[in-house]
Amino acid sequence: MRIAFYAPMKSPLSPRPSGDRQIARHLLAALERGGHAPEVVSNFRSWEGDGDRARQQRLEKVGKQLAARLTRRLQARPANARPEAWLTYHLYHKAPDWLGPIVSSNLEIPYYLAEASSAPKQADGPWSHGYTAANAAIRQAKGIFLLNPRDRPELERLVAGAHRIAEVAPFLDSAPFVAASRHRTEHRAALQQHLGLPGDSCILLAVGMFRPGDKQDSYDCLGQALETLTDLPWHLVIVGDGPNRNAVKATLANLPSERVHLLGTKPPDALSPIYAAADLLVWPAVREAIGMALLEAQAAGTPVVAGTAGAVPLIVTHRETGLLSPVGDPNALANNLRTLLDDPERRSRMRAAALTKTADQHSLDSAAVTLNAVLRPSRDTC
Repeated sequence: MRIAFYAPMKSPLSPRPSGDRQIARHLLAALERGGHAPEVVSNFRSWEGDGDRARQQRLEKVGKQLAARLTRRLQARPANARPEAWLTYHLYHKAPDWLGPIVSSNLEIPYYLAEASSAPKQADGPWSHGYTAANAAIRQAKGIFLLNPRDRPELERLVAGAHRIAEVAPFLDSAPFVAASRHRTEHRAALQQHLGLPGDSCILLAVGMFRPGDKQDSYDCLGQALETLTDLPWHLVIVGDGPNRNAVKATLANLPSERVHLLGTKPPDALSPIYAAADLLVWPAVREAIGMALLEAQAAGTPVVAGTAGAVPLIVTHRETGLLSPVGDPNALANNLRTLLDDPERRSRMRAAALTKTADQHSLDSAAVTLNAVLRPSRDTC
């Protein structure tokens, strides 16, 4: 099936590092694995994060103009080259879809959503207009692919039946991570040499951009947790960068400087060896929706210590592939870290379990099966 794909928050074609963009790319890959032909049809970003109503209205106007233009462009194609369905990824009140509902109606093709959410508290807030538009799009959708099960109650309130909602476990192409895991010893030695790490030190890895809000809060929690663990031999390696670089450095300033190593951002192909080299991936996951870094770490066989936000409990099986703690609780996070820092044999068991779980439950193939269960029946009606 030819599928018009659109992400109103962050285009998957942008080179800027982002877990959200990575999920969109994995979704495109899963569609291809399932035999479909997805096409990113627009890079228009409808996201507005300041609650500026005037700007939201301008974005709506531009979006509807683009929808009309895109309709004409797609209608001008030969019949066998036009989209047979539309799929929008990550729609919510701050990033409503001004394109898909219009274009899919004009082309008379089914409209699908992946990772959609509705927040009733925004009904009378600064994003009330986007909230109303997002809800209308959710109601129009023929099917919704749910990556974060915590969004289900509100989605079920909006759609006619729960059968329109299909849960998709977070997924990725695990091949490069599995390959890296097979050479863990070499990758670990290379990272130790590069950073000058002592051989008996446990490597803690954090992967997250330096941004205000949720990311900064996670780094704050991480710093507070590690301040209580300086009696243990660990080194923290951080992959990430961004506008809050100075704030992140400040929140980690109470840690021994020789134990904190900032690697900056890394391209995707350079990340898998770093994941494999680490002993633990640690991330407080404050208000995290999914947490792709946690899934990537497990795909490389690295156990995880994290907070229980969003879909994190779907990715990390508590006491099997890692340890989970209440979100935003640095003491609980520190206790879980201490438990695993003191128990290398348990980390080894978790490493094996993480590899198995990722392969069995979070692969492109498993995602393609779930996507096709919803998409394929529409083929005869398009």
